[in-house]
Amino acid sequence: MITLYKFGPFFGLPDASPFCFKAEMLLKIAGLDYENDTKSFTKAPKGKQPFLKDDGEIIADSTFIRIHIEQKYGFDFDAGLSTYEAGVAWSVDKMLEDHLYWVLINDRWVNDENFNNGPRSFFDAAPALVRPIIVKMVRGKVIKGTKAHGMGRHSNEEIHQLAKRAIDALAAILGDKKYFMGDAVCGVDATAYAWLATLSNKHFNTPVIAMIDGHKNLADYRDRMKAQYFPDL
Repeated sequence: MITLYKFGPFFGLPDASPFCFKAEMLLKIAGLDYENDTKSFTKAPKGKQPFLKDDGEIIADSTFIRIHIEQKYGFDFDAGLSTYEAGVAWSVDKMLEDHLYWVLINDRWVNDENFNNGPRSFFDAAPALVRPIIVKMVRGKVIKGTKAHGMGRHSNEEIHQLAKRAIDALAAILGDKKYFMGDAVCGVDATAYAWLATLSNKHFNTPVIAMIDGHKNLADYRDRMKAQYFPDL
C-alpha cells in the first residue's frame, strides 16, 4: 500500500504545498492506488513534506517520489517525448520549483495581508500561549530563506517582474497544446498544474493571478486539469 504524507486541503486546493500537490498528481498520472496521511508531519525524514511510504520504504521529496515511481513501477513520465522535449519538460519543471516557488513564498509569507489570510492558520493547532512565538520564529525562518535564495533581496515590483517573464514563457511553451508537451499528459504536467493552480489561487492578493489569467491557454489548461484530476474540489 502507498501512503502519501501531505498537509491536506487548504484554500480550495488539494494541498497548501505545491510540492505535495505535485506528488499527488504524479500518483494520479501513474494510475497508482494510494491513501493520504495529513497528520504525520513530525515524521518527515527530511523535515519537509511530501514523503511517501511504499511497502515500508520511505521516499522523501516530490522529485525522488517521481524517480521511485519510474523505477519501481516502470512508469515513464516522459513516454513519447524526444530527448529535446524531455529536456524542455525538465527545464520547465525546475523553473517552477526553483524560481516561481520563491515568488509564491514571497507573496504568502512576506506579505502581511496574505500571511494573515493564509499561512497564519497553519499554526492554529499550537497552544495559544506559545502560538505567537512559534509564528514569529517560523515566519522569520521562511523569510530568511528567501533572502538566502536571493529572491527575497528584490523588491516586490522586481519579484513580480521576474514572475511575469516566467509565466509568459510557460504560456509560450504550452501554446495551443492540450498538455504541456503535447496530446498526452506527462511528468511536467504534475508540476505545472500544481504551481499554476497554487499561484493563481484567488484566496490571496497578488498580481500573479492576473498574469496567469491573462493567458487564456494557461487558465484553460489549469481548469481542464482540475476537472480531470480533482473534479470534487
